[in-house]
Amino acid sequence: MPDLPRTPRTTHRRLPKRGSHDIALIHAILDEGLVCHVGFVVDGQPYVLPATYARMGDRLVLHGSLSNRMFRALVSGAPTCVTVSLLDGLVLARSALHHSMNYRSVVVLGSARAVEGREAKRAALEAIVEHVAPGRLLQVRRPSDSEVDGTLVLELPIAEASAKVRSGPPMDEEADLALDCWAGVIPLRVVAGEPVPDAHVPAGMAAPEPELP
Repeated sequence: MPDLPRTPRTTHRRLPKRGSHDIALIHAILDEGLVCHVGFVVDGQPYVLPATYARMGDRLVLHGSLSNRMFRALVSGAPTCVTVSLLDGLVLARSALHHSMNYRSVVVLGSARAVEGREAKRAALEAIVEHVAPGRLLQVRRPSDSEVDGTLVLELPIAEASAKVRSGPPMDEEADLALDCWAGVIPLRVVAGEPVPDAHVPAGMAAPEPELP
């Protein structure tokens, strides 16, 4: 896959070697993430709110209430910044200043637009469910026409975006390497816990196997 075009807004200026415009890497990070953070401005006040999402080819899809302030702002064409971050480890150095984290992140810039048409909206809503819980659509009732009509679905092209990745051990100063202090990486990952059924699940019904992206 080719790289996405570099723009002044997606050109990495600090530690550029960690940056990438590789489409395959950007897609992989987006596909692994479960929550994005959406930046927008209303009446001069910036907000950043979490949301569920899915990637459908070269676009992100998000959904929300027709009365949601964030979605009302985005559907009007306001510029937005959508960020997905994956935390891979705590990087513990011998120096307090050089502590860091191993991570993979993607920033997507642009303006969202409403997904029009009931079937297109339904496909996007179902893609979000499948992204969060693969295989779930085969087990549950699918959205009704009234539910689809009552939900605002937005799409954001993955056209102006970049990734940034930090990996590896701490980067201590040469003079600190002899300090009597442990240094290294503590790996982190998202792990599904034991499913907790709600009060209406019949006794003995097996829970679905958790499957993380």
